[in-house]
Amino acid sequence: MPDFDFDLGVIGGGSAGLTAAAGAARLGARTLLVEKEPVLGGDCLHFGCVPSKTLIRTAQVLHEARNAQAYGLPGLSIPPVDFAKVSGRIREVIDRIQEHDSPERFCALGVKVLFGQARFVDEHVMVLDGKRLSAAKWIIATGSSPAMPDLPGLAQVSCLTNRELFSLASLPESMIVLGGGAVACEMAQAFARLGCRVTVIQRGEQLLSGEDPDMAAMVQDRLRAEGVTLHLGTKVKNVRENHGLKEVAFTDQSGQERAETAQAVLVAMGRTPNLAGLDLENAGVAFNAKGLTVDARLRTSQPHIFGAGDVLGQWLFTHAAGYEASVALTNAVMRLPRKADYTFMPKVTFTDPELAGIGLTAKAAGPDARVLEESFADNDRALAEGHGLGKIKMILSEREKILGIHIFGPRAGDLLCEWVAALAGKVRLSALAQAVHPYPTLAEINKRLAGAVMAPKLFEGPVPKVLKAVFGLKGRACG
Repeated sequence: MPDFDFDLGVIGGGSAGLTAAAGAARLGARTLLVEKEPVLGGDCLHFGCVPSKTLIRTAQVLHEARNAQAYGLPGLSIPPVDFAKVSGRIREVIDRIQEHDSPERFCALGVKVLFGQARFVDEHVMVLDGKRLSAAKWIIATGSSPAMPDLPGLAQVSCLTNRELFSLASLPESMIVLGGGAVACEMAQAFARLGCRVTVIQRGEQLLSGEDPDMAAMVQDRLRAEGVTLHLGTKVKNVRENHGLKEVAFTDQSGQERAETAQAVLVAMGRTPNLAGLDLENAGVAFNAKGLTVDARLRTSQPHIFGAGDVLGQWLFTHAAGYEASVALTNAVMRLPRKADYTFMPKVTFTDPELAGIGLTAKAAGPDARVLEESFADNDRALAEGHGLGKIKMILSEREKILGIHIFGPRAGDLLCEWVAALAGKVRLSALAQAVHPYPTLAEINKRLAGAVMAPKLFEGPVPKVLKAVFGLKGRACG
């Protein structure tokens, strides 16, 4: 058996890479972790999940302060936002979390951490700063970067992506957001709440194209209510500088030619896998424009080289990256044939209210699926908190198997976790319906939805008739 420097080499120090490296070392594998950036943590920590959610919370606090009168409080006069201070708070949160992603911590776990751009020279060896590093197994977890679409003039205009957005020195007076996915929706709302005039230009007929139209429509309505201008079903003709402003010319839904100008343009039109510079051809690893080509066990075309995270180009979530890292690790180090299963992969769009979902949408489930809904307007805690907007929707098969759960409402991501556990543990709807939920909580809406499935069987079936016949019950006392 060849004598390699390491049992496992992990390329990429983001969510997937850190999970894989830490797990491998704790299992006893001699582990190498290579990161091309000067710090660990990846896009999520420095330019994605952490800074965006920090910004969203800041914007939410400001929004509630401006709407204090809705809670019976005096109206407040609030000065303009100093975005440098907002950026400073974002940096503080990142630095605090960075402590958990430090080379020292991973060294304490037994992981050798090196920084720089490594490239394959063959299927087991990489070169970093002129030094050859060999490993019996490799996991490629190099993540993704903002995609820059091929729009006329875009390359000649200074635009923002998530890498620049959170360190701006000042708040733009106006911003055009190109795209209609989760990042576009979240940032459009957050910057509008901070005082920026925001316009969203989306090529699709709705925002969040993977969602059911009714759920996406609630997000759209909320953004419009907060002053965000939406142009849907567009075709961008060109992007250019115009008297110190950025101008985006496009054809709208009706075919009319229009143009919007703003101080800043945020490009939020998808991601591209970070594969450049790895020289994957030297290792015989297959890939395409979307990412690495892997099988269900996350093996590449080289069975000892695995992929995990955004570099696969499939589920671009931090929690998905962590899950994929665990699957790759199980196969690479423990050598157990584990396959990735995305049937119930949850996702959350962190607008306010949030939109969360797991499993199939109603349109994906097809016309034979049964759909049940409960409104947050009927949830006492939501009303007490002034958040009665939204609903929860369940998609059931003909045999009453849960195919999907989708929630638009306050703390929808947290509420979804009960369904994540229930689906993972194959908990029956009757058990959820009978479980005692504390009052008043938002989570009661989950119990109410499960009860909506069970109630007809109990109250509209033969049970009342049998009880009347056996126990002589007399029926209605009114009406």
